[in-house]
Amino acid sequence: MAWNEPGSGDKDPWGKRGGGNDGPPDLDEVVKNLQRKFAGMFGGKGGGNNTQPPEGNNKAGSIGAGLIAAIILLVWLLSGIYIVEPAERGVVLRFGQYSHTAMPGPHWHFPYPIDKVEVVDVAKIRSVEIGYRSAGGRPESNVLSESLMLTNDENIVDLKIAGQYRINDAAQYLFNVRTPDTILRQMMESAVREVVGQSTMDFVLTEGRSEVATRTEQRLQAMLDAHATGLTVTSVSMQDVQPPEQVQSAFADVVKAREDEVRQKNEAEAYANDIIPRARGQAFRDIQEAEAYKSQVVAKANGEASRFVQVMTEYEKAPLITQERLYIDAMESVYSRSQKVMVDIDSGGNNVLYLPLDRMRSSGGNAPRVDLNNLNYPTTGNSTNTSTTSSSAQDGSRSRGGR
Repeated sequence: MAWNEPGSGDKDPWGKRGGGNDGPPDLDEVVKNLQRKFAGMFGGKGGGNNTQPPEGNNKAGSIGAGLIAAIILLVWLLSGIYIVEPAERGVVLRFGQYSHTAMPGPHWHFPYPIDKVEVVDVAKIRSVEIGYRSAGGRPESNVLSESLMLTNDENIVDLKIAGQYRINDAAQYLFNVRTPDTILRQMMESAVREVVGQSTMDFVLTEGRSEVATRTEQRLQAMLDAHATGLTVTSVSMQDVQPPEQVQSAFADVVKAREDEVRQKNEAEAYANDIIPRARGQAFRDIQEAEAYKSQVVAKANGEASRFVQVMTEYEKAPLITQERLYIDAMESVYSRSQKVMVDIDSGGNNVLYLPLDRMRSSGGNAPRVDLNNLNYPTTGNSTNTSTTSSSAQDGSRSRGGR
């Protein structure tokens, strides 16, 4: 049977013990019952239907209410304790206005709604991508509206660049700009377009990649500082740069020709590096040989001149002896370089017959024969002696006659 069914008046939840009245309970009676129960919980004595509780009950109720208020106040004050991690900064707002920035460690602030703390991770490295969007570190899709850029020589390049940044001032990051991450993306796109617009296409496609990234980083940081965004750029790197898809085949041919040019230059430089040192070495060797020959000739000339001076001195002292000595030395030198045949007569004559046998030998079988038995000597004699020496009589006679 339900508690509110007819005939169950003894189970009335509103405290009525009698039956007969099936209407709703009196509201004043309900309030009085609740007051009695709370008074009993905090030391009062409930019961009775007196509308004026005793003075002691009112005092005990006041103490209980104060205790509750104190507990609530303590809990409210303890809720203001917070801890800032080493990689974070706590921005404290008082009535919605910036108050101060809390450094890492435990802190306390006036609980809500007086103070409010917003914790910002300043050590986290965030990334931004211009010209593409990646997933898992790999390019996933191209954004042509961002990647196509105009160069200084009125050409178009398809450029993809990425940057990394972090928060250096939490308060500026939260309050100076509405969406700092979006602002940074727009600033970076503007900076890279400015740098590419000041460069030629060949410079951007070849040796200027690193310089474009460096200049973009510097320009982007200057723009962020000017707007006090509280962000610091840590790195900017060029991911890819190439001509538009419609002209890539033509540029591939240009790149191939440029590579051939570089290869041939390298080969020419290698050949020059090989031949030039050898030529310089040969030239140095020739110079050294010439210096040696010069020294030799000069020394020899000095020696001959010194010898001539010495001979001249001796000649002035004894002309005949010196003249005879010079003649003997000259004949010795002449006879030592030629073959000769001398025929002498035993009778003591001083006439000598010279036969040019060396010329007869060199002329072969066409030379005329000489009959030694039919020769007419200027002097007579019984027998002859033939000897072969190592000097020329003809040259000697000329030298003697010249004496």
